Amino acid sequence: MFENKDYIITVAREGSFSKAAKQLYISQPSLSASVKRIEEKISVPLFDRTTTPISLTEAGREYLKYALQIKESERAFAQYVSDHYHILAGTVKIGGSSFFSSFMIPRMVAEFHSKYSHIDFEIFENSTEILLEKLHTGVLDIVIDNAIIKDDLIKATVLNTERLLLAVPESFSINKKLREFSMTAQDVKNGIDYKCQQGVSLNDFRDEPFILLNSGNDTGSRAEMLFKKHKITPKVRFRLDQQLTAFNISSTGIGISFVSDTLIKHLDSSPRLCYYCLSDAETERNVFFYVKKNHYLSQVCQRFIEETLKTE
Repeated sequence: MFENKDYIITVAREGSFSKAAKQLYISQPSLSASVKRIEEKISVPLFDRTTTPISLTEAGREYLKYALQIKESERAFAQYVSDHYHILAGTVKIGGSSFFSSFMIPRMVAEFHSKYSHIDFEIFENSTEILLEKLHTGVLDIVIDNAIIKDDLIKATVLNTERLLLAVPESFSINKKLREFSMTAQDVKNGIDYKCQQGVSLNDFRDEPFILLNSGNDTGSRAEMLFKKHKITPKVRFRLDQQLTAFNISSTGIGISFVSDTLIKHLDSSPRLCYYCLSDAETERNVFFYVKKNHYLSQVCQRFIEETLKTE
């Protein structure tokens, strides 16, 4: 009944037999026939084929729940055998938002892979909500995020601390007034002591246009808190979902954006922007490793976390 569970899991994830067949490297007719045999064996349909994308029936949702539990048990047992025979092997399944998947995770993986080239990685990019769902179900081993997760089943370990800076186009006249507090991208990359950058307030930028992130994003939420704190109604040119998009638009001279120093440190190019550090506590936040509590975490995942913490 569950021997071909990966077929059901993949069709449910992709919402399409054709897409699932490509992921599984089999033909669509073969996949459809295999799923049909499972449905005949349990005497109930698992998929509603009248919807687009294809959806699970109630029985299908139950099947998927148990299939994922079985898959997780198989993985945990394989890791147990590997770990207890002192073989550092396996796959690290790690997830992050678009930002972390683009800028932080590749470097972490490359550094770990240089020492343990036989270890495989799977990287998942999605929203915090979906990543945590995958962490709960065992699809992911580790999630990297800067959101504060209040979940009794999730354990958080601080990876590093980052600071939100204002990215201001060089063409803005406010830069002349605040010249002594302005920082370059190289200053940020060199690890400038932000405590020396006192004296700049969000009020200094009250009349300037902003590119802000939506409140569902931690950066967007913190920006909103700062505007309320300083009783400012910002002039908003754009509201976006991605920090990198806001940064790129600021680079064109359209408006000011809130960006993390993590982003600036990982960029090769230095666009025509000035950076400012605000003294508000809300501009400082932690980046976390999130793992599931009471869940068998393989030695290779533990080693990856330990090695990464040493380099941060």
